[in-house]
Amino acid sequence: MKRVVVGLSGGVDSSVAAYLLQEQGYEVIGLFMKNWHDDSVTISNECPWLEDSNDALLVAEKLGIPFQTVDLSEQYKEKIVDYMFNEYEKGRTPNPDVLCNREIKFDVFMKIALSLGADYVATGHYCRKGTIEKEGKEVYQLLAGADGNKDQSYFLCQLSQEQLAKSLFPIGELTKPEVREIAAKLDLITADKKDSQGLCFIGKVRLPEFLQQKLQPKDGLIFEVNAQADIYNRSRPEFETEKAALAYEAESIHYTPEMAKVVGKHQGAHYFTNGQRKGLNVGGTKEALFIIATDVTTNTIYTGQGSSHPGLYKKALFVAQPEVHWIREDLALADGETMEVMARIRYRQELQKATLHQFDNGMYVSFEAPQSAITEGQFVAWYDGDELLGSGVISK
Repeated sequence: MKRVVVGLSGGVDSSVAAYLLQEQGYEVIGLFMKNWHDDSVTISNECPWLEDSNDALLVAEKLGIPFQTVDLSEQYKEKIVDYMFNEYEKGRTPNPDVLCNREIKFDVFMKIALSLGADYVATGHYCRKGTIEKEGKEVYQLLAGADGNKDQSYFLCQLSQEQLAKSLFPIGELTKPEVREIAAKLDLITADKKDSQGLCFIGKVRLPEFLQQKLQPKDGLIFEVNAQADIYNRSRPEFETEKAALAYEAESIHYTPEMAKVVGKHQGAHYFTNGQRKGLNVGGTKEALFIIATDVTTNTIYTGQGSSHPGLYKKALFVAQPEVHWIREDLALADGETMEVMARIRYRQELQKATLHQFDNGMYVSFEAPQSAITEGQFVAWYDGDELLGSGVISK
């Protein structure tokens, strides 16, 4: 009998995943990950780990499976939290959920599971795993979840063939209402539990307070750039090479105070991100202000009025070569090659038509339509149909 360790998070999805594996004849073990100790920055009653671990235990008891808790808070702090502080300090916006899956769930946690004699690790993600044969070798596919409204493949965009080989996603063919229905029939305590919000396994945090543990508040100015400013009406230069043209498309405008007017103050540019609308505390504008750029060197924030402000949009982005990651290694592009794909630059975004352009120093992703708030430090993921082929950290 094959043994599976399920990451029981205390939520409905992983609870039903454990049940389905049991039904399929696996020997199932439930493991809860404790990743955080500091309650001072969490909004206490939103996803406290104690309640979650208790719910996970009750589910395991109901299903009659062994259960234990593993404390991964040290690794989580080192691999996720410290990385987050570091990225925010540089003026980039990391995605802790993607990192948590790559570094914790499917690495540290997976190694613990395998040391317990597990053949597989299972999670309650809404995605599917496919297997095809290529040149006599098994190749694993990461496929979107059947529930288009809940598809979580984006969060797993950094997984490798080795990690996928050992992974199972039991609820990938189901919709959220179907999952809740199964949990209700089994009378599981998690059946009506709300989905957890906020950071992977930490819960809802007040981000400024969270970041202030390491990044000191620093007074700076908020500028507003007029949508009709000369910088947006420049004629596009002619380029000799495709690479130069793509580099131009991916380059962000470098704003200076001379291009804008002061409209407010902030407590640190590193607390803010491109496309952000809330938390600026600047009133009196006709349309809402959106952040179009932050500069941590000068501690300056540039904003523009309205979601259609030209400063929010770019047609291309760049991923430096060390950050280009292919789940389907067999499809990786060589220098000079291109590929037509569908891509997204954030979870929940509709897939967008795009072309990958691979060069020796990295990859440009050019979009058919300009994209709003392309943000350094976030992940771009590219798909063929419902298969996620690869991803990369946005460098610019």
